[in-house]
Amino acid sequence: MITWGISANSHDAALAVFTNKELVFASHSERYSGLKNDAHLNDKLISEARKWGEPDEVIWYERPLVKTLRQLRAGQGWTYYNKNNISNYLRSYGIRSPIRYTDHHLAHGAAGYFTSPFDAACIIVIDSIGEFDTLTIWNANKEKGLKRIYNQWYPHSVGLWYSAFTQRLGLKPQEDEYILMGMAAYGDPKRFEQEILDEFFYPMTEKGRPKVKLKHNLHRGCMWWRPELNTPQDIMDIAAAVQSIYVHILKYISDWARRKSPSGNLVLMGGCALNCAANSVIRSDWNDAWIMPNPGDAGSAIGAPLAHWKQHIKWPGPYLGHNIEGDYPVEEALQELLTTGIVGVANGRAEFGPRALGNRSLLADPRGPDIKDRVNNIKKRQLFRPFAPAVLEEKSKDYFDGFTGPFMQYTANCTDPGLPAIIHGDGTSRVQTVSSDQSLGFRKLLERWNEETGCPILLNTSLNIKGKPIVNDELDAVQFAKHYGVKVYCKAAATT
Repeated sequence: MITWGISANSHDAALAVFTNKELVFASHSERYSGLKNDAHLNDKLISEARKWGEPDEVIWYERPLVKTLRQLRAGQGWTYYNKNNISNYLRSYGIRSPIRYTDHHLAHGAAGYFTSPFDAACIIVIDSIGEFDTLTIWNANKEKGLKRIYNQWYPHSVGLWYSAFTQRLGLKPQEDEYILMGMAAYGDPKRFEQEILDEFFYPMTEKGRPKVKLKHNLHRGCMWWRPELNTPQDIMDIAAAVQSIYVHILKYISDWARRKSPSGNLVLMGGCALNCAANSVIRSDWNDAWIMPNPGDAGSAIGAPLAHWKQHIKWPGPYLGHNIEGDYPVEEALQELLTTGIVGVANGRAEFGPRALGNRSLLADPRGPDIKDRVNNIKKRQLFRPFAPAVLEEKSKDYFDGFTGPFMQYTANCTDPGLPAIIHGDGTSRVQTVSSDQSLGFRKLLERWNEETGCPILLNTSLNIKGKPIVNDELDAVQFAKHYGVKVYCKAAATT
């Protein structure tokens, strides 16, 4: 039995393949089309998925008719009716398999819970919008599956509010929220925090059900708010206020959920689960936590089938995409790092999710005062932006104080001031721990780097040309190498 889970036709389309309920492949459309956050399927992705055979069924990540009703309510017109005809949409790609549908937020929750190590858990899903849901809370266990205990409807959306401010700060909504999060470390939240709360939110009650109600429908943004505030410091201070408010809201929601959950385990899903700084604040309130490495809509390509099957699967890890065959170029990449301090690696299965975790990574020596600027200049990023550290798991506590994990989902205080390239303005780092059961090649490279330098850490950022998706295949790697003049190793031989 071959099942395809699909999330598409909105943003960041993705396709997952299951054979007899075993997850064997998952990837983003953007990696094949070259279009960042590509909303649509494409023939190259479908062709790769067909290597496992023609699908016996397709399970779609949301309910298109209900979504159309919400779009009509939002004043978006009947144009979406035809867009949401999923049967016709899939036929345009030659997919004629029977289609089943699931609820958007249920797909998020199922993707998290049924890939988690927990028998019982509380699930919090926060995103911009599903069909109507913007926030849902669930209790889950093996006997009863997922039981929703709270939901909040459009237009009251914390995710839309955060995206609206992303746009207000001159960034791209639904894409650059992580930049706002990073900018927040350099601003003063107190300058605008109360003003933004008063302008956009009704008071949040301390008793009863959580209520995060907005005074404005932010579907079309908030460019109207204080346009005169446009200096670099204004921008940083607004970002700091927005991030501080979001942390407060997430803590408020988490506290209520913890009181209502018989389990001390948390599953956090939806696009907002990518806010690693906020995740770290609530993590200590729970016994254990799991965030599937692709918690946004793309990850619902995995969640849609799981919502129907209502059973756990063996989580195979995040390396689920296109395979560049050949041995991981450990010694070649090591020598380049020792010589120039920077190297690209594209090898093995591509990561499914927004973060490069060693198989499609630009790596660098994290030591020294100039490395951050060097890598930011290569990637054409704002010079203030730091990078994530990848560290041998057993050495993590020697350098970082706080919650860490294998998927860059939390921030922890960095205790070594000699690593400025991987430290945010508030002294934290977005840490990736690398264990012996993860990407074996990347683990070996870290071990060899530690042997040669005494440093168990490498700077790790995604291997992508600015404005383009993460490198998928060898041709993409060649293009990156030519564009930036950085050696990229796919196998033993470098592309330049």
